[in-house]
Amino acid sequence: MRDVQLHDTRSGELLHLKPRDPGRVGIYACGPTVYSRIHIGNARPFVVFSLLKRFLEHEGYETTLVINVTDVNDKIYDAARADPASEDPARRAGRPSAELAAEMTALYVSDTDALGLGRPDHEPLASETMDGIVAYIEDLVDSGHAYPVQYGGAGEASRSDVFFRVRSDPEYGSLSHRRIEDMDQGEGVEGADRKEDPLDFALWKAHKQDEDQSWSSPWGEGRPGWHIECSAMAESLLGVGFDIHGGGSDLVFPHHENEAAQTRVARGEELAQIWMHNGMIQFTGEKMAKSVGNIALLHEVLEQYGRDAVVIYLLGGHYRQPLAFSAAELGDAERRIQRIRDALRRLEADTPSPPDMRSHADAFFEALAEDFNTPKALACLFEWIREANRRGEAVGDGDLREMLATFGLERLQPLAAGGDVQAIDPQAVALLASREEARRERDFEQADRLREEIAARGWEIRDSASGPELIPLSR
Repeated sequence: MRDVQLHDTRSGELLHLKPRDPGRVGIYACGPTVYSRIHIGNARPFVVFSLLKRFLEHEGYETTLVINVTDVNDKIYDAARADPASEDPARRAGRPSAELAAEMTALYVSDTDALGLGRPDHEPLASETMDGIVAYIEDLVDSGHAYPVQYGGAGEASRSDVFFRVRSDPEYGSLSHRRIEDMDQGEGVEGADRKEDPLDFALWKAHKQDEDQSWSSPWGEGRPGWHIECSAMAESLLGVGFDIHGGGSDLVFPHHENEAAQTRVARGEELAQIWMHNGMIQFTGEKMAKSVGNIALLHEVLEQYGRDAVVIYLLGGHYRQPLAFSAAELGDAERRIQRIRDALRRLEADTPSPPDMRSHADAFFEALAEDFNTPKALACLFEWIREANRRGEAVGDGDLREMLATFGLERLQPLAAGGDVQAIDPQAVALLASREEARRERDFEQADRLREEIAARGWEIRDSASGPELIPLSR
């Protein structure tokens, strides 16, 4: 096993990975809030932590990856409510929030399945963790770190909000490095008059008349706040003091700060040893966000560029840094994939690489051990390819295949050397032409069906700047 070091947001330093349970690593990463279809920015943590798991397993660690789904949240209620001003008839009518959440969860799974990286070991839903969430809040109330406040007026059914006492945690702010006086929980004015302190945040929200979902609790009907959901889900599957807690850098405050505080005061120890945050994807210089409207939906990006180019694009920048999104960036990723395919065509398939070329592969894995430095690792991979090309002799593809598998690109197949697809499979060429026509007509359902038909015939579509090409699928 290599000495793996990862950047910890709380300490601001690189920390040596020292698993709580020797030889085993637990990772929890915050997944999407399912009120709409996910965009390419939502895919970055999924890819980063899925491939971190692969690397750690390559190093000999038994690794458990948990990525949750937040299916109980204000944003879901808001998105499900009727909007008379909407141009969308379904949006004007509104729909049950649970139905919307279930549909968007299914689309999230299908969209991330298309990345070809497999599923996390566990994908807990907030709606299915309610007993643990309520018990967690009870512990905080009993210990004096949280307090209920009656909601509503006389004659209404008894129900309460429950708030966390932020100042009861002397280490609050240690993760985000913010002065407590400068913090805003982002909860707006709703509930502010019921808090002991404006800094306090909601653990439980009393049921309101315009909400179509609620759960029973000692404080009456209601639902949990966002932050307590993740604390309960993470602890239920990984325990307290697990190894790595991940997510986007936009979650450091208030979400992860509040998660850390809840566990610290309830359990007397830190929720996680290392807090690992990926940077945002930027579109025209701004963070990509649904609220801003500058988003590129994952399934559309995959349809246009293909999963291999999307994966290598997401690996092209260090995970902690912002990543620019543009057609030029994706085009560069396509060219990188083509270089790899060209190299595979010239290599001896399924044979070991020359021992004296192993230094490039070793450097690849050393780069990943140094704060999961994927751009440095990619540079090592392409240095290996340059060396293989320079030799101009039969070189086995073993090292390259090992590196590609760590990056989820093990299915890459070489480009055919002078092969004529029209002569080999004219029906596949005809299906490709029909698929291009469907895309021009923006009939993406039909385009997806045609892609599946082409795949069933043994071909993968590679979309590039010069047009679509048919590549043999992995066997």
